[in-house]
Amino acid sequence: MSALKKSDKKAALDFAAWSFNVTTSVGLIMVNKALMATYGFSFATTLTGLHFVTTTLMTIVFRWLGLSQPSHLPLADLVKFVIFSNLSIVGMNVSLMWNSVGFYQIAKLCMIPASCLLEVVFDHVHYSRDTKLSIMVVLIGVAVCTVTDVSVNARGLIAAVIAVWSTALQQYYVHFLQRKYSLNSFNLLGHTAPAQAGSLLLVGPFADYLLTGKRVDHFSFSSLALFFLALSCFIAIGVNLSQFICIGRFSAVSFQVLGHMKTVLVLSLGFLFFGKEGLNLQVVLGMVLAVLGMIWYGNASAKPGGKERRSVLPLRSASLKGSSEEKGGAEK
Repeated sequence: MSALKKSDKKAALDFAAWSFNVTTSVGLIMVNKALMATYGFSFATTLTGLHFVTTTLMTIVFRWLGLSQPSHLPLADLVKFVIFSNLSIVGMNVSLMWNSVGFYQIAKLCMIPASCLLEVVFDHVHYSRDTKLSIMVVLIGVAVCTVTDVSVNARGLIAAVIAVWSTALQQYYVHFLQRKYSLNSFNLLGHTAPAQAGSLLLVGPFADYLLTGKRVDHFSFSSLALFFLALSCFIAIGVNLSQFICIGRFSAVSFQVLGHMKTVLVLSLGFLFFGKEGLNLQVVLGMVLAVLGMIWYGNASAKPGGKERRSVLPLRSASLKGSSEEKGGAEK
């Protein structure tokens, strides 16, 4: 009975974490769409830097309130994480600029196979046949929804490859660092957010000038543009926090698979609020197929043998803990 209650509690917390991520992510996309399309603030990399500034302020407040405990993250791991994250952000923006929308969407779909490969190689994860097939159904469904024109060029392909692998590595690294150093989401954000804020605010204006030909310091802010900018930064706190919570509770692959629910929701809300242009039977069928694939993935991966992790990392941590206890006992 207690095991059942524990399972129910975990399922409820998983659902709450995922709902938090979906709600904030979809909200951020819709606010950013208004900020960029309506008010002309097209400086995506600088905007992301500002998002991490507000996230950094949140981690400082949480630490001051005692909700986040002091922790340690080696500088080498922090630098690697920031490199992966910033390459992901800049790479995605460059990929969207240099590629057709169709190829950009295909590149985003490639993140799931990339994340699967990282888990298989580094964590020795085994996927059942049903789990693999459900992932394929999700990919096909989202491709049917989003992929229209597909044209490829050399520099666009390079940008897409960098974006896909840096994003997959960043999301894998979130899970890896949380397990290796026993960090919760607040602690990990407390280490990474300030570094990302500083680096993106340095790189962002130059990257945005390369992408748009416009300078962020020449942008003329209206009161409504400032309001949407502030709202975007506020919602981004929830997005950054919920991403770390979800990857910590699930895995990078599950985060990517379920993440396509956001794609379906964004498409649906876009048709609802911004007109039904582009809505057709193909898009509807793609959405239905993607949702069915996500439900199948949830069931398949939850079954015994659906997704088995054989990582040696916890054993290594346990042996280190044991040796330190033995050392402490010897000193006594």
